[in-house]
Amino acid sequence: MFSKLYARIKQWERSWKSSFGTDISTPQARRAARRHNNIVDHAFLRRVLPNRYKLSEDAWRSNQPDPVHFPALAGIGIKSVINLRGPDRFSYYLFEKEACSDYGMALYDHELFARVLGNPQDYLDLLDLMEKVEKPMLIHCKSGADRTGIAAALYLLDQKGASIDAARAQLSLKYAHQRWSKAGILDHLLDSYAAYCETDSISVRDWLANHYDPEAVTASFLAKRSRG
Repeated sequence: MFSKLYARIKQWERSWKSSFGTDISTPQARRAARRHNNIVDHAFLRRVLPNRYKLSEDAWRSNQPDPVHFPALAGIGIKSVINLRGPDRFSYYLFEKEACSDYGMALYDHELFARVLGNPQDYLDLLDLMEKVEKPMLIHCKSGADRTGIAAALYLLDQKGASIDAARAQLSLKYAHQRWSKAGILDHLLDSYAAYCETDSISVRDWLANHYDPEAVTASFLAKRSRG
């Protein structure tokens, strides 16, 4: 009985969340979209806690930027924004797309997941994207913790010649990343690259293109979690 009730509540919640926040073309629609952004996507928290940090002269990382953040982003010279959440029809994406246009920033969508590894091409395409966009760039997901963390780590390894320890530091509690959670699979991705380099030191691009096996890395992570 309780499982059925819980399923009905979750179904109602999903239906309610998708019932508004898909239009910003009128003042009334914008107000509804702002409510959606605040309540459903938790923008009220990010508005005061942007989780924004400088990676290099060319790159910054943060959580989902709110329109109120764009004056500050313009102030630090951001020219390109890489959105790791992918395109969407809801409020947060509509406001971001509008703000990027208003401030002359190019918006690029490249979807990643926090608890499921991407395939090799997902990460190789991201490295290519981070290399080619006009700088300085901002990399973000929703919270700026997990997807942004692995993107920042790969950027530092590939384009700044950083050490594996420096890359690992991008996935830490400082950015609200929880290694012990399911998102720890991203740490395991870096650990797998580091383990390979112990016997054959190669670039992260080479490893991703020729040696990275997401199914094997996932299986190894799950086995590690099962052991506690």
